[in-house]
Amino acid sequence: MGDRDMKNMIKKLVLLLVVTLFGFNSPVLQARTIKIATLSPEGTFWMKQMRAGARKIEKQTQGRVKFKFYPGGVMGNDESVLRKIRIGQLHGGAITLGTLSQSSPNVTLYGLPYLFSNLDDAAEVRKTTDPMLMQDIEKNGFVSFGFAQGGFTYLMSKEPVRNLNDLRQRKSWIPEKSDIGLLVYEYIGVSPIALPLSDVLTGLQTGLINTIITSPIGALALQWHTHVRYVTDQPLNYLTAMLVIDKKIFKKIDKPDRKIVREVMGDVYKKIDKQNKIDNIAARKALINQGVKFIKLSDAEKTEWEKIDDYVIKKLIKKYDYDKDIYTAVTVHKADAPKLN
Repeated sequence: MGDRDMKNMIKKLVLLLVVTLFGFNSPVLQARTIKIATLSPEGTFWMKQMRAGARKIEKQTQGRVKFKFYPGGVMGNDESVLRKIRIGQLHGGAITLGTLSQSSPNVTLYGLPYLFSNLDDAAEVRKTTDPMLMQDIEKNGFVSFGFAQGGFTYLMSKEPVRNLNDLRQRKSWIPEKSDIGLLVYEYIGVSPIALPLSDVLTGLQTGLINTIITSPIGALALQWHTHVRYVTDQPLNYLTAMLVIDKKIFKKIDKPDRKIVREVMGDVYKKIDKQNKIDNIAARKALINQGVKFIKLSDAEKTEWEKIDDYVIKKLIKKYDYDKDIYTAVTVHKADAPKLN
């Protein structure tokens, strides 16, 4: 072997040694792409903010952490998203709180009927309870970055619903595996039709269902408002969603980068939460402007409807082992809330 060949071989060995020693610390090899699914359609405020947050994270981590979003329900409903997270096809999702009821039953508390009297009450309670629930969720396998309100839900229908007997005549939809929804209709004496969110619009178009429960902003974003003519003007429950990532996947990110993700996505969800309050007020006005009529219940009917919450809460207490501190903190403004044993 000549001197030139020897020198070339030494150069290659040195290069190989450098790659071996330092290559695993390079941003490219440490890069991790987090796959997130959501029902939020592309172009909504939610998606714009999450994408902006993802870009900020990628920049601040120098490309080590990236997000890939699957919007508009292309990965299926929330249950499908959870299943795909379990098998590793996805790493997280922007989902409604009730979706985690099996692993973290305390999250169902925000959806209790007539829990909050108004959005300001909800905001005040959440100052204490959001951190408690986030800690509970993380203890049970998911990392959350805060909650975004969807506002209060209302009964919306093609025909007016002025009382519970009217509701018994309607073809009502509830989300799949909705404990609270099932209990509400169990009390009323109706067998609702369970469909994934992705099938609700088709259900309304075909007449399979003619009555839904959703928030004004949800009705507009998902185009359901085009198939309802009446809203029963009685807030039913408080709708909340969140972004969660599988804790096992999240822990694979370097600690400094995890801190960046928490801070950026935490800020994103604060913005979404704040904007959604404004958007729901605007969405209500938009429904009225498009000819949807809001129907006021009589005082007697309100009393009848409000009996539902006691029935639902007692049933859920029997089903779920609620954390006493969380339950007490969430229901602090609800004087008639059943007590835990």
